[in-house]
This record gives sequence, C-alpha cells and structure tokens, in this order.
Amino acid sequence: MLIEYMKNIFKKQLLIAIPLAFTLSGCSDFLDKLPENSVEAESVDYSKTSEMYMPVSGIYAKVRSNLAGWSGWGCIIVRGDDVNKGGSPTDQVEYNYCSNFEYEKLKTFWALNGTWGSYYNTISLSNSALESLAKYAEHLKNDSDKALNTKYCAEVRFFRALAYHQLVNLWGDVPLLLDNQALNISKSKKEDVLKYIYDELDFCIQNLPAIRPNESEHPGAVTKYTAEVLKARVKMYNNEWDDVLTLTEDIINSGKFELYPDFYELFKIPGKLCNESLLEYQFTDFGNGSGEIVESDQWFAFQGPRGEAPISGWAFIEPTEKIQKLFAKRGETVRAETTFLMTDATTRDGDYIPAGSQSAYNGKAYTPKNQMTPGRTQYGAGNNVRVFRYADVLLMNAEAKVRKGQNGDAPLNLVRERAGLAPIKNATVDQILEERQVELALEWGSRFYDLVRTDKATQELPGFVKGESEYYPIPQDQIDLNPNLELEAGTTAE
Repeated sequence: MLIEYMKNIFKKQLLIAIPLAFTLSGCSDFLDKLPENSVEAESVDYSKTSEMYMPVSGIYAKVRSNLAGWSGWGCIIVRGDDVNKGGSPTDQVEYNYCSNFEYEKLKTFWALNGTWGSYYNTISLSNSALESLAKYAEHLKNDSDKALNTKYCAEVRFFRALAYHQLVNLWGDVPLLLDNQALNISKSKKEDVLKYIYDELDFCIQNLPAIRPNESEHPGAVTKYTAEVLKARVKMYNNEWDDVLTLTEDIINSGKFELYPDFYELFKIPGKLCNESLLEYQFTDFGNGSGEIVESDQWFAFQGPRGEAPISGWAFIEPTEKIQKLFAKRGETVRAETTFLMTDATTRDGDYIPAGSQSAYNGKAYTPKNQMTPGRTQYGAGNNVRVFRYADVLLMNAEAKVRKGQNGDAPLNLVRERAGLAPIKNATVDQILEERQVELALEWGSRFYDLVRTDKATQELPGFVKGESEYYPIPQDQIDLNPNLELEAGTTAE
C-alpha cells in the first residue's frame, strides 16, 4: 500500500503556497547539494551579486518534486489507451476513475488536489524567485551581469510557463496567479492562459542561450531550445501548425541535437543528459552508496515492478494490451524491449522480473541494478526523469510539414531508423500519429493529448465524452478555499 501520510500532506496544500517574505536559497550548481531550504528575505544581502543564482537553483530543486511527483504523474498518464492503472485492484482506485472518465468521483481525490497544489506552488515560488532576482538587479553595474540576471529570470519563467501548461492540459480554465498575495482569485479563460504562456516562452527564447542543455554552465539547465520545444508542444495541442513548423525547424537547423543511437540505454544511466535531451528532471546519489542523495518523489518506485530491491516498487502504470498488440503488429523489437518491462522474464542486464497479475511494467522507468551505485536500494536511484526529447521535435516537425502540404519523410524516418524500421515514403498524418503513439508510449500523457487534439478520443477511449472529458474537475478542497473557482472563467463573485 502507498504511504498514507502523503495523502494528508497533499490534502493540506493551499492555492497560495508561499508568502513573499521568503526567497529560495541554493548553491552555485543545483545538483552539488540539496538546495531546497529557504531563508527569510530580510536576511539576504542582495548586494552580494555572486549569490544571484541562488533563487534559480531553488526553483530547479522544487521543480524536481513539484512537477515530477508520482501522484501527479499518475493523473497525467492514465487517461490514454497505452496505460492501465496497475498496482493492487483496490489501491488508489481513483486512478481507474481517471482512466474511465468518471470525473464526478474525483473531486475529493487527494492526488488530484496535490497536483493542483504542486503546480501552483511552482508558480508562486517562481514569482518569489523573480522578485529576488529583481532586487539583485538593482545592484548590478555592468552589462554582462545584467544580461546574466535576465537569463536567470528566463530560466525561472520557463518553469512557470511549464506549470501553467500542465494546469491548462489538466483543467482548461485556471487562475493566473500574478500576485502571491492575491486571495480568492478567479479562473482565467484557457486562451488567456495560453497567451500568457506564449509571452513567457517568447521571453525565454529571446534571453536563453542557443545551446543544448548539456552544454550549459549548470549542466541540464533550460536553454532557448527547451523553450522552443515547449512552445511547439503547446502550439501543436492547439493545431497552430505554422508556429509548430517554425519552432521545430529552428531546433533542427541548429545542428545541436541528435537521436541517441541506443534506444535501450536512452532512458537509463548512460542516456542521462545526452544530445537528444531538451529537458530532464535531474537526480543524483553523487556516486556514493550511502548518505546524501537527490532523489525523486518516488516517481520511479511508483512504476517499479514487484520484486526484490533495488528492482522493486509499487507496480503502478501498466502498458495496456492494446499498445502491446500494436507494437507486435508493427514488428517493433527495439522500442518494445525498452517500453515494456515484461514479467516472468530476465532483462538483458540480468534482472529477473517476477510473474504477477500484470504482463508488463513501464520499461522507461527501469534502471538496471548493474548501473546503480552499489549500496543504493531505491528503484531508479541516480537516474533522471526524461521530459522533452529530440525525437518528439522530429515527429512534430514531420506532422507540421504534412499538414501544410509538404513532405515529412525525412524527420519521420530518422526516428524509424533508430527503431530498426524501414523508411516510409510520402507519409500521411495517420502514419505519423501512429509513430508518435509508439515512440512516445507511456510518456507524459502524449497519447491522450494526441487523441484529443485530433478529435479521435471518442472512438479510441471508452467512456470519453467530447466536451466533458477533456478536463478534470477542480478539487473540492480548492473550491472550499476559494469559492470563485466555481464561477465561469473571467467572472468574480459580487
């Protein structure tokens, strides 16, 4: 069973999560040490501009838990036809309600409330970090330091945009938290939130360096291209193909990125921060078998197989029979081995996965024992959570080209070639969508969002009702805190 106290923690999360009296603290490299602690603003000497990165470091630290929490991951991923809840039948049964679009049963679901709280916590922390950066800026004298301050602001604003992106995906109309002191704020219309996201990302694109994340001074930090892939993703979900094409072309033409040649290792330790990566949530044990560790919020354990540590977990997130049959029909071998961690079988790395009630687990969360630091027993310890990959950029580019009457074979076939498949000539949109279904299986709800944006959800997802099933209900705990959330977007109580 899952840890009961997590429910109580998330149930108590408020919409406004941090007062302006606090600023985040960190260190020069956000993976050197744990930078989650905070300090009172009055104790910060903003004239010490050498410490200007501290609030940015703190954002990276909080994002690791807020945006990669296991409970929120479950809410995101289970609505597609590639994932079943998994786990014990009676454990966290609400995830089944998510999959079946029985949303009336979810208003008091602790994990949904926690997801809302985590995203707004990220936003409020970002607001506070930006205020701290503005105070540092008052003491800057030369242009290079001012440019660095602007870059740091762009890094923070990226994660604020990413949090809003997830909120819009899950709830549609949501509040824009522009002032951490605001109370009882109302929902904004989805299109207004999208405009805000685009404005944020335009600032990021203009002010972040045109490099890969693994080329950053702080390896893995977001760059111009991270902002471009997020903007392309949002534009794709809203069928704005001119912008999708422009953004993905810029990433491709930069020559900075390439597909990691070994799909099996891509999601494991050797693939961390490779040249395919545009964003990862980073974790590390510092190469030590005990002691200090930067670890996920049980993201890996949530999806781990039943078995002996360190190859063990809670057994949630099961690939559906439907997606496994599609892989078999297509003759997928390279991607199948990585995507499906089969039960009653031994992996190529020698880890036996015991037989159980389900046929497979999410192989993209699997870290072999022989790649882990000896002494570590947590499933996935030392591995990163992949968020944006170059393969997605190529597939978005291919789809944008075909939708605009162009040929999308070149980017599509790069993805297929790595998977050991023959090239396609004159690819259609449906062929590209199926390639996305396979390449991005069990990743960040991509399949569900693709079905919604292409108007295929009703025919592919039992229980889905167009106009009703796209968005979750706002958690009752949040409505109790702020009754304005029950009103139509853009209106306030008299």
